[in-house]
Amino acid sequence: MLSGDIRIGYGFDAHRFKDGRRCVLCGVEIPCEFGPDGHSDADVPLHALMDAMLGALALGDIGGHFPDTDEEWSGADSLKLLETVYAMVNLQGYVLGNADITIVLESPRLSPYIEQMRNRVADALGVDASQISVKATTEEKMGYTGAGTGISATAAVLMVRS
Repeated sequence: MLSGDIRIGYGFDAHRFKDGRRCVLCGVEIPCEFGPDGHSDADVPLHALMDAMLGALALGDIGGHFPDTDEEWSGADSLKLLETVYAMVNLQGYVLGNADITIVLESPRLSPYIEQMRNRVADALGVDASQISVKATTEEKMGYTGAGTGISATAAVLMVRS
């Protein structure tokens, strides 16, 4: 395998919670009285995933491509943004090998929605769900996620030259 045939990327995102906001995670609306606050739909795990893919190919970050100062992205569907980012990656000659996403929040419990999240992400990327891992964890009541005031997510990706 030649150097550059595979690339690894890592992404991170975090948002405060806001009462009355929709809670959309990996494209799935989670029944909740609060959700991540942000300019777009504030889908934190998808934002981390997009940054991981962009980072793997040194294409910047989502803030550079979809700035929160641009009204065009106000309320944007992050699944659509993910499709756009993946098209950019494909233009560079790469496809997703696999993605591993971890969502950190105290509540709500996400286990009933994990498979649906995996499938939504896989469908948006046109890959098999076996290539997408979504996990949820807590910080055991520590920090802002443990206090229930926010959410964070990390994502790692393996990008492979097509």
